[in-house]
Amino acid sequence: MFSQQVPIIFSILFLLAFSIPVTMVAYLAKNGQVKNGFWKVIGFYIPYLSLVAFASINGFFDTIMLPPKIVLTTTLPLALFVTLIYSTQVCKKANTTLKLEDLVKIHIFRLIGSTFIILFLYNLLPPLFALFAGIGDILTAILSVFVVKAIKNKRMYARRLTYVWNTFGLVDILITSAMAIIFTKISIDNNIQGVEILAEFPFCFIPAFAPPTIIFLHLLVYRKLSSKKMD
Repeated sequence: MFSQQVPIIFSILFLLAFSIPVTMVAYLAKNGQVKNGFWKVIGFYIPYLSLVAFASINGFFDTIMLPPKIVLTTTLPLALFVTLIYSTQVCKKANTTLKLEDLVKIHIFRLIGSTFIILFLYNLLPPLFALFAGIGDILTAILSVFVVKAIKNKRMYARRLTYVWNTFGLVDILITSAMAIIFTKISIDNNIQGVEILAEFPFCFIPAFAPPTIIFLHLLVYRKLSSKKMD
């Protein structure tokens, strides 16, 4: 069931930790006063991630190809789905209701990006990819605390700081996603290790959930910043 390349306890801890971002996104919908928003988010992600887990456990993503099968069948469809959600009036209304600090502090869940570094320590990810992705996520998460503090204290530089932080976080996830594709090609061309561990359960949840969801959350911050009122 779990990946055999790491201790089972690590996989279990990762799985437990991964419930945090899903729950935080659900609470964001609730705080945005979306009708039954919490349960709608949970009702979508639980069956979706269960399907991803079933596919991974049964080897559906094992074929090393370009682009990776897990990207074609999970990342891209979810990206299209959240794009549709982003354009709805319900999302726009929720974005107006939410405070800027709510949209920023949710990114603390990106501390889970430390998983990349741990997988590298087990020699399961290329060093450059793992360190870039892991450090980028950790920095984005930690810096979000300082951005939230600036917003709450109504610092004059709060809006500019949020723009800079948000752009950093968005560029980080975009480059990480691109690097995953690049290292897959390198792996195929040179028959060396790539990022195939991210297709194994439970780490398959990272490409299946993180890129589209995180990009969506960053776009919500930009939308909020573009309005005249941040609160």
